[in-house]
Amino acid sequence: MSNFVTQQTRVRMLSTALVILSGILRLYACYDNIHTSPVDTTALANWNAGQTVSTAAIEAFGGLDKCFAAEPIPDGVWGRMQGKTYKENPYIGRDDLRYVRALHWDYDEQIHIGEMICNVQIAERVATILRQLYEAKYPIERMLLPDVYNADDETQMRDNNTSCFCYRAVAGTTVLSKHARGLAVDINTLYNPYYKDRADGTRYVQPATAGEYCDRTKSFPYKIDHNDLCFRLFTEAGFEWGGDWKSCKDFQHFELIED
Repeated sequence: MSNFVTQQTRVRMLSTALVILSGILRLYACYDNIHTSPVDTTALANWNAGQTVSTAAIEAFGGLDKCFAAEPIPDGVWGRMQGKTYKENPYIGRDDLRYVRALHWDYDEQIHIGEMICNVQIAERVATILRQLYEAKYPIERMLLPDVYNADDETQMRDNNTSCFCYRAVAGTTVLSKHARGLAVDINTLYNPYYKDRADGTRYVQPATAGEYCDRTKSFPYKIDHNDLCFRLFTEAGFEWGGDWKSCKDFQHFELIED
């Protein structure tokens, strides 16, 4: 009888040991999968602007130094710009512009791939500012080339897009905008609109859907004011802010102060 009990005990002990070993193996498999599976960096390698990426993908791609740069405009990007943000003109050409790669956080703390075309005069400064904003987790909702919106400024502003170069005139005039030379950056455009009060008491607002954000006493996401990091970084780097203008207000707008 005692031999039978002993045998039963051994069987139970062996069964318990097998269950524990199986659990350990499953845990090890999960750990191994988490720590050794390759991270997909395709979106970063192809620089697919607008896509979200993880911090693990950024590390696998080579870190932040590879994600912030100002470089000659790639052929594919230049092709996308033709007839949209870029039109043949006597003032500015491809060699005067740079393609800026950057990452940015949105208000929901997701990381996005961003892109921007800037004048060579400001491209390095802008890339540095965008990296500082990223490292501070400053929220920028979208950073796509205006060509995605067929270079229609109203449409991209309604989508809260952040951008720089677009060969166009100042709205309602024939005067070339600083954007036409790639010397002005617009940040979080829906929540930081342009407006001008007319002599007849009416107010002209761009984008037209942003009327409520003209009241700067209110609190809302993506708002730029004098206490804002974006304001401080751009003005310290030699830009003026449209929010300080007297005849109109352009809260999204930072343009290079030229001699």
